[in-house]
Amino acid sequence: MSTRIIPIAAVLFAFTAPAVAETPAANVEPTPGMEPGAIQPVMDQGIFAHAIFNQLEGRWNGSNTEFRWDGQGWIGTDYDKLWIKSEGTLSKGALDDGQQQFLYSRAVTTYFDFQGGLRSDLDSRPTRNWAAFGIQGLAPYFFDLEVTGFVSSEGHLAGKLEASYDLLLTQRLILQPQIELNVYSKSDPARLVGSGFSDIDTGLRLRYEFSRTFAPYLGVVYQGTFGQTANFARQAGESTGDVRFVFGIRTWF
Repeated sequence: MSTRIIPIAAVLFAFTAPAVAETPAANVEPTPGMEPGAIQPVMDQGIFAHAIFNQLEGRWNGSNTEFRWDGQGWIGTDYDKLWIKSEGTLSKGALDDGQQQFLYSRAVTTYFDFQGGLRSDLDSRPTRNWAAFGIQGLAPYFFDLEVTGFVSSEGHLAGKLEASYDLLLTQRLILQPQIELNVYSKSDPARLVGSGFSDIDTGLRLRYEFSRTFAPYLGVVYQGTFGQTANFARQAGESTGDVRFVFGIRTWF
């Protein structure tokens, strides 16, 4: 009996072995563009959008409170974007330091974009319009840096530098030093702006990130004016230097 079973098993194996060797994967055709040796597409042309408010805060010096905002947003690809930047201060019912920028941005290095467009000063003082051009990105040692130059419709020149750094005390508790400087080539008495080094806004904020999109913070800031700008401030009965405590929210989406 056993001598009959062995030849029968050999015949069955001869017929089933090719079928077993032909696996389903062998019949699957490659996806177009994914053939062996084909160049893979680079996914860098998607349209994305992002907006962030670095400052949504109240500023208090013991006698009065100001509300300050500073935010920006963009839409575009990895290389080309359209930006909107907005900042201003609401104090005693008047809007001050209102700057709105509308920019086109082009990536020029891995970490920096070149930006150009328009700036409009819209607040309680006379409106001024400027052409804007500058760079924005991540400097060595992970400093967020913006350097922008402006040319007004009247031929005035201006420059602005903004920088900040996130120092991680823990994964959620972050200390952020920040500074903003402004310089002008000519005086503009109607806007209480003098020529030369005009003003500084610098501070230290400690925030806690409940999530990446929601982070309340506390801190202290210093606002100061210098030179002819300080003279204009004195004539208008305003302070030339002020230390304030701040409390606010940093949010993005």
